[in-house]
Amino acid sequence: MKLLIADDDPQMVRALRITLAAHGYEVVAAADGAAAIAAAAQTHPDIILLDLGMPRLNGIEVIHAIRGWTTVPIIVVSGRTGSAEKVDALDAGADDFVTKPFQIDELLARLRALSRRATPATGESTVRFGDVVIDLAAKSVNRGGSRVHLTPTEWRMLEHLARNPGALVTRQDLLKGIWGSEQVSDSGYLRLYMSQLRKKLEASPAEPAHLLTESGMGYRLVL
Repeated sequence: MKLLIADDDPQMVRALRITLAAHGYEVVAAADGAAAIAAAAQTHPDIILLDLGMPRLNGIEVIHAIRGWTTVPIIVVSGRTGSAEKVDALDAGADDFVTKPFQIDELLARLRALSRRATPATGESTVRFGDVVIDLAAKSVNRGGSRVHLTPTEWRMLEHLARNPGALVTRQDLLKGIWGSEQVSDSGYLRLYMSQLRKKLEASPAEPAHLLTESGMGYRLVL
């Protein structure tokens, strides 16, 4: 798995290069936005780790440029904590967002999740978490061996999350996946359906362990 790290902090790049190489990743680095675009075009990475605050071209500009010709997964790794920056990055085409400082185990988990999306397993039709089994082929859900009734909208929301396990699914993606258009206004509907799913599938709906909210961005299914 080849990773492109685009970050102008040499210490960060050095630390990530050593750590990720130890986990079997091949690492390519770029120190500014223009170099990141060139490296993406020349090396064809499997995943891009991208800082937002870079010289020459910033991270948002890099995402726009790269999305013009490839769907390679992009994880934004940034010290900016405001939800506006995260939303801007996701709207531009990023797939996930990790805030500095972060635990390497968290980053590795995000990389594994995006790797599964980039190279989906064939023949896999079931997703399991806790005592829940989702059969994507049969469009059914069982919990503790008993069938769980979901409304059509609840199923579509859960299915979208289950097909992207571990990865952030934005509100825009869910709106498009459920209602067929990202122009549909949320108006709290997603929160309502997520609340219903948690009541039906989580051991402790008030403290969910699997169906998680990413504030200001979307939702994530953790297996």
